[in-house]
Formats: sequence, C-alpha cells, structure tokens
Amino acid sequence: MPESPVITQPLNDLRVTIVQPDSLWQQPDANRSLLAQRIREHQLRQPADLVVLPEMFTAGFSMNVKEVAEAADGPTLAWMGELAADTGAAICGSYAVDIDPQGELPPVNRMQWVTPDGGHHCYDKRHLFRMGGEHKRYQAGSDKLLVEWKGWRICPLVCYDLRFPVWCRNRDDFDLQIFVANWPAARSYHWRQLLIARAIENQACVIGVNRVGVDGNGLAYSGDSLVVDAQGALQIDAGAEEGLFTTLLSAEALRNYRQRFPAWLDADDFQLL
Repeated sequence: MPESPVITQPLNDLRVTIVQPDSLWQQPDANRSLLAQRIREHQLRQPADLVVLPEMFTAGFSMNVKEVAEAADGPTLAWMGELAADTGAAICGSYAVDIDPQGELPPVNRMQWVTPDGGHHCYDKRHLFRMGGEHKRYQAGSDKLLVEWKGWRICPLVCYDLRFPVWCRNRDDFDLQIFVANWPAARSYHWRQLLIARAIENQACVIGVNRVGVDGNGLAYSGDSLVVDAQGALQIDAGAEEGLFTTLLSAEALRNYRQRFPAWLDADDFQLL
C-alpha cells in the first residue's frame, strides 16, 4: 500500500467541478477541444480547485487500442497541463496510454492527476472490466495512488474498481475518493448505491464522474455523476444532464463528523496481496 501523502497545508474547503459529457467516439482532438472550451468558460463563472473528467474522456470506452492509445508523454497529458495552468485547478481523468513503445505490452487505462504548478501523478486501473473485454486489450495496474491537494488526501480510482471494497478501503489515508467511469445505464442503480456505500464505509467524501449519451458500441450511459459527503448525503446529483456541476466540500464538516463518530478507529487490519 502507498504511504499517505505528505500534507503541505491544513485541510481547507475544496471547490470541485465535475464534467459529465457526451463523449465523441474515438475523436481525441475534438473531445479535448470541446472540453477545454467548456471548462475554461465554467471556471470564469464558478472557479474550482479541482476539475474531474470521466474515464476514457478522449475517446469513449474503446477496445480499439491502436486507434485510441497514445504515448505516456502524448498530447492529452500536455493538454491537461496547459489547462491546469490556465485555470488554476487540478485536472484529473483517464484515457488509454501506451507504455511500451516496442508494442510488446498492452496499454493501460491511466488516471492522470495534473496540478497547475506542473505536478503530475498517475494511477493505472487495477480492475479491468472483463465483461467488456478490457482485460484482453489492456494491462492492469498494481499500485494505488494517494495524492494531496489543498490539504485533502485524495485516492483516485477508475470505474470497475468501485465494485471492490477491499481495494477502496480507507486506512485513515484519504479524505476524498474519486471514481471516473464509463458506467452503462443498464447498471446505474449499482453505480449510485456503491458510490454512497464507499462514502459511508470509508467516512470520506466521494466523487463519481460518468458520461451520458450512446457510444460507438451502442451502449447507453445515463450519467448519474454524484458528489457524496462522508455521511452518504448527495451534494451533486447530475442525473442524465450533459454539463459541468460545481460544489464545495466542507473541511469542517468532515473533521467534525469523524471526531463525533470515529468508527474508523475500530476498522479491521488486513493485508492486501
């Protein structure tokens, strides 16, 4: 397990914007252009400290890795860095990354975390969605990521990871958990309930960001992006609406709840193999 991130400042309120798009199928340039315009415009009206994009935001949940995967230092990472610097917000989201220039290893579904000061961390999706053939086209990551931003300890994860509570377990090492996803409408009830469950069991805020529309495989997505406080109450419920949504995560509310109801002190110890 990773070490808890070094905290550089006190836990402050965190303003978060979630982006729920209708992603264009296998069109990275067009998706980046549209998203940048919308994020910049929204930041002028409602500035945020953190902007969260969905899983595979450049191309949709495509198994055509030759078409959608890009180099680790490719155009999307540069785009995220420029956008973070311009808006003053940390930017995160996942897309397909080719980590082997020789082509002997499959790409990864990589969650990128980029900050305005040029900071960069990444997490490779551990649980690959076998029902969609992801495990045949991508390789799984093995390392969890914990980052610090504005005093918040943050654990970013990807889609199918949500179904595995041991991997998601808070060991008093995060305050906020983020799930970026392409989660089909057919299982939207599971998505919503599991996000709330992760918040309650971990006594942490949870952000779940999904897409809307229909992808190139004919799968429909109902959105249902949520921001959930540590007690399971919804701060944002985006429903099926395409757009950007902003809320404030209260540092005081999180601290007070954990002090008043310290269930985390009685958590079972375990070893993750």
